[in-house]
Amino acid sequence: MAATDDRRPKYQRIADSLREAIQSGEYGPGDRLPGENDLMATHGVARMTARQALGALRDEGIAEARKGAGVFVRAFRPLRRRGIQRLARDQWGNGRSIWSADIDSRPLEVDQVSVSEETAPEHISLVLDLPAEDVTCVRRRRFVLDNKPVLLATSYLPLSVVAGSAITQKDTGPGGTYARLTELGYEPVHFREEIRSRMPSPDEMTQLSMTPGTPVILICRTAFTDQGLPVEVNEMTLDAASYVLEYDFDANPKPTFPAAAAPADPA
Repeated sequence: MAATDDRRPKYQRIADSLREAIQSGEYGPGDRLPGENDLMATHGVARMTARQALGALRDEGIAEARKGAGVFVRAFRPLRRRGIQRLARDQWGNGRSIWSADIDSRPLEVDQVSVSEETAPEHISLVLDLPAEDVTCVRRRRFVLDNKPVLLATSYLPLSVVAGSAITQKDTGPGGTYARLTELGYEPVHFREEIRSRMPSPDEMTQLSMTPGTPVILICRTAFTDQGLPVEVNEMTLDAASYVLEYDFDANPKPTFPAAAAPADPA
């Protein structure tokens, strides 16, 4: 094993040693890591090798660079997204945000909200089973946790269902969109989530304040009524370094809905 490790590039071995030091608590959240000059002297390597080692930690989301100050252990605590508990009716049905299942007492802000009426993209119309020319209510949001942007979300809902309701306003009220759908007679009782990952676009990197090399997680959630009617498609883009996805479910779930009719994201 040692021989195999020795054959690895020097920058990887340096990055491994720094990672182990972080995991052991030698360097805690917010602590400054050894700089390029320190690593050059300690390990007898060139500046580029030291730079690559620190870059590897930044790409993993473990460390972050601060202009003029150095590279520091990332202080942000990953968000544990409880994929099943957060959508339970006793969350939004009692006026709580579905986010309350994830964030405990951490400060969450929706710092960007826009609501518009638009013809949905073809893949959304297919999932919502709408004619191509039908207009949807589109809600776009950016979520910020502990002053760190973590999620971009775009929801599509049939305008024929939500017109004139609080869903067409920036503030949907206690319990959010699902509570309002229930009041309209379209209570969501079943959810389907599809998950993929890819590298972010330049715009996504900017909006989520991401470091280069970090992927995004794409989650597309469709909400259905008890009649199997799809009433919302929510396309979410998550900073992968900011999340742990947790799913807690029984071994013998009861199948109630057919497989997805069409992919929710054509990319």
